[in-house]
Amino acid sequence: MEERIEKAISLFKEGYNCSQAVVGAFADMYGFTPEQAFRMSASFGGGIGRMRQTCGAACGLFMLAGLETGCTEGKDREGKEANYKVVQQLAEEFKKRNGSLICAELLGLAKSAPTPPSPEVRSVEYYKKRPCVKMVEEAARIWCEFIASHEKTVER
Repeated sequence: MEERIEKAISLFKEGYNCSQAVVGAFADMYGFTPEQAFRMSASFGGGIGRMRQTCGAACGLFMLAGLETGCTEGKDREGKEANYKVVQQLAEEFKKRNGSLICAELLGLAKSAPTPPSPEVRSVEYYKKRPCVKMVEEAARIWCEFIASHEKTVER
C-alpha cells in the first residue's frame, strides 16, 4: 500500500487539492476513473471549498469510508450507523496523529483569517509553510491501515 500513499503525495504535488489527492490515489479500487475521483472530491479541498473547515485530506478519507462502508438504502439505519462509526474512528485517528481535523488549526491560522476562494500558487515556499503534504500522507496511510485490517465490503 506504500505505492498508494506515494500516489496521494504525488497527486497533491501535481496540483490536485488535498481531498482530490487522497481520493484519487484509491479511485481505481472503487471502479472510478481518476477524472471521476477528482471531480467528486474537488469541492472538499482547503477545508471544504477553501473555507478552512474540516481538512480536505480528512474529507477525502471520509469519502473513501463511504465508498467502502456506505449504505445505499435510505432506511438502512444499521448501515448508516456502521458507516458513521467507521468515519468517527478514522476522524479520531486523524486527530490523534495531527492534532486536529480543522484546516485552519492545522495551518495555524487565526479564526479571523480571510478565506478567499482563490487557491494559492504552488511554489517551494508554499510547500515549506504548509503541512498539507503531511495531512495527505497521513490520510492515505490511515486508509491503507484501515483496509488492511478490516474485511473488505466491496469487490475489487
